[in-house]
Amino acid sequence: MLNLPRELGTSVDLLVEEFEAGWKPEVGDSSSYSRKLVEFCSSEALIKLCQNIEERICNGSYSRFTYDMMLAWEKPTAVDEESQTESIAKEKEDRKIPEKVPPEQDDIPLFYSDLMPLLVNDKPSVEEDAFVWLGSLVPLVADIVNGRFTFETLTAPTGNRLFFPAYDKFLKEIDNCMKHLQKQAKPKGVELADDEFILHVEGTASTQRVMRHIGGTSWPGRLTLTNYALYFEASGVITYEDALMIDLSRNIDHSVKPAATGPWGASLFDKAIIYESPELPEGVVLEFPEITSSTRRNHWLALTKEVLLMRKFLSEFKMECPIQAWEMHARTILSIIRLHAAREMLRISPPDPTKFLIFALYDELPKGDYVLEQLSESLKRVNSGQPCSASSILRKMNLSETIVSSLEAKRVTEESKAIAGSEDDNKTSLETAINQARKEEREVVNAKAEIEGLKEEGISENALVLMELLKPFKRVFPWFREIFSWDRPTTTLMVIAIVTLIVYKEWVGKAISTGLLLLVGKMIRARQERLKDKQKEIVVCTASDQTATMRENIVAAQYGFMTIREIIQETNVTILKLHSILVSRAHKHADMVMLVLTGLAILLAVVPFKYLIITAVFHSMIMTSKLGKYIRNNQGDRRLKEWWGSIPPTPVRIVDEAPACPK
Repeated sequence: MLNLPRELGTSVDLLVEEFEAGWKPEVGDSSSYSRKLVEFCSSEALIKLCQNIEERICNGSYSRFTYDMMLAWEKPTAVDEESQTESIAKEKEDRKIPEKVPPEQDDIPLFYSDLMPLLVNDKPSVEEDAFVWLGSLVPLVADIVNGRFTFETLTAPTGNRLFFPAYDKFLKEIDNCMKHLQKQAKPKGVELADDEFILHVEGTASTQRVMRHIGGTSWPGRLTLTNYALYFEASGVITYEDALMIDLSRNIDHSVKPAATGPWGASLFDKAIIYESPELPEGVVLEFPEITSSTRRNHWLALTKEVLLMRKFLSEFKMECPIQAWEMHARTILSIIRLHAAREMLRISPPDPTKFLIFALYDELPKGDYVLEQLSESLKRVNSGQPCSASSILRKMNLSETIVSSLEAKRVTEESKAIAGSEDDNKTSLETAINQARKEEREVVNAKAEIEGLKEEGISENALVLMELLKPFKRVFPWFREIFSWDRPTTTLMVIAIVTLIVYKEWVGKAISTGLLLLVGKMIRARQERLKDKQKEIVVCTASDQTATMRENIVAAQYGFMTIREIIQETNVTILKLHSILVSRAHKHADMVMLVLTGLAILLAVVPFKYLIITAVFHSMIMTSKLGKYIRNNQGDRRLKEWWGSIPPTPVRIVDEAPACPK
């Protein structure tokens, strides 16, 4: 940060004086002054730095300067810097790692090389918060909306620490991707809009093939994606034919999803996407041939969905102002360019595309719709005319001169020197929503990981698991059989008397309330007895001769058993999730269930049950009518699905030895 005064053409004293003139001390925060000073100086420097950002990236000064900014923000005081130096020195001494590294780092895959530990262990590095802070100032290497997910993906092999060689290479790859996209030819027979930008191209002589399937025939060609549409140009004898335009910008009920293709229309190879629209008699099928994986298909699917979801976002939140709409376009374009750059860096193991995109990410995450609501509010306060906004960056990188200039001519507000993403109440709300979505995502990922382990078992194992889970219910059936068959007349008469009394006195609600409270009591007792620790898993014995018979049945009726397998798997998952709640393995979910059950018990105890039945009938009739469909709110269903998806099921261990089977 010693270069800041020279970069700004001023002195340290003048910078400090200007900062202190507008600084308001925060009580109880001794490090606030240092960090706020770093933020103020960095904001001033970035405004100047972004004026010629393309040149500064090429000569490496931008990456070095901004990386030092992140280091200074992370350790703003002298005490912090000394502690970091001591930590690095101690680590270096303990591990006996040489300080100098070989110069071959530019010729190897950075994140997946044997030299990576030698390159990063004894070098200064930055953490997630500093990376996201820089993204809030300049949305080039990261966007504040998905910066934390981008950081996690980039730094997964390096212990969630970003080192300068990685940061510098990432910036240069971003610059290379921008220049590469600028060189791409426009689709034949199509006039692109002024604010239409090419985002990805494949199917050319230097890239991999793209095929369009029409019935049983296949046509190779070039596929181009822009922030408005998909363009497919079938290959001719010498050149390409006129492009088929798939308009993604229209506000209609269209969609894109994965598809399978094969010879004569057979669905054998899961490497295609299909675009469906009510205006088309049949979907447009585009295949991305690969030998093994479906990485290319998934990449194109994510990019196409990102454009569709961006258009849906602009329409849903009524972004009618062209400046705000183009700023969102610019941020989406930069997110796609970052994804291209990351794929170039991580060639051996391509990253998950959604971690670098905005709308595709939050379309999948729990509470993602809340984040998008906060994003729409923050977008209304962004000054897209200042040098560090997304639209200004595209202009400085020579990508969108025309559209940005025409928009700026319409501006009536004075250009502010504030950096994009400056701290305000809306930014705090946005960060809170993002953190909540990340927290919920981790719970869902953990639960899904255990579910996938259950789904990997065959039909026989799943059938045995289901039988084991249904054992407690089997014990109840003989009791009911004894009552209905009058094997125990005294018990039968007692049950008849109790049921008659409840119905006559209208105590149905109180009886159900008692049952629910007994269930809550059982859950509390299970928590007190720590059953989740005593029963960490459910053991299922497979020592049976019936397994071979089931396998023979699978061969005889494959498709029928596939359906049965899926039903059994889902049933097992449901029961195991309920078991997890019952023994408080999912503590937060168990608390919520007990709270809901208690509230429901109180409601049923207080309100006459007949009125609840009437209310339920009226509610069901209204919700199935046209009025109900109009007033229906899908957020409730989404919240319930997200809550259910985040419940981790109780693990199941299958043993095949009779002595090890539970009694």
